[in-house]
Amino acid sequence: MTKLRVNGKDVTLEVSPDTPLLWVVRETLGLTGTKFGCGMALCGACLVHLDGEAVRSCVTPLSRAEGRSVTTIEGLEPSLADPLRKAWVVEEVPQCGYCQSGQIMAAAILLKENGTPDDGDIDDAMAGNICRCGTYPRIRRAIHLAAQLKAGGK
Repeated sequence: MTKLRVNGKDVTLEVSPDTPLLWVVRETLGLTGTKFGCGMALCGACLVHLDGEAVRSCVTPLSRAEGRSVTTIEGLEPSLADPLRKAWVVEEVPQCGYCQSGQIMAAAILLKENGTPDDGDIDDAMAGNICRCGTYPRIRRAIHLAAQLKAGGK
């Protein structure tokens, strides 16, 4: 039995401890906002927060999450989620949309740590997240806008 906290709720799971956290989140808990992209921690589609740290859930075993707090896109705190989602819509970021939950989760960590990121900060923070549609300029603009919205502007 593995105990952890997912999106603010305590859960106890009877799942093999070496099961990737991605499959626990998606298949066992039914939280399908976190996506499978590559299975090798290269694309960022599966990004979740583990005690506030961005991790690639496709290669993170459930055992690493035991006794810890996992946040998925569904449980992202409103003070980060709301400005990011609004900015994503305003800047028309998604095309296929597949990478977006990982992009938003990475951007949330950035904005939590740095409320006024510059282009370099954004590029560094988002470097590990691949968008096959190439919407990187829109993602950058959306993060700038989300930072403004989070700070109370616009």
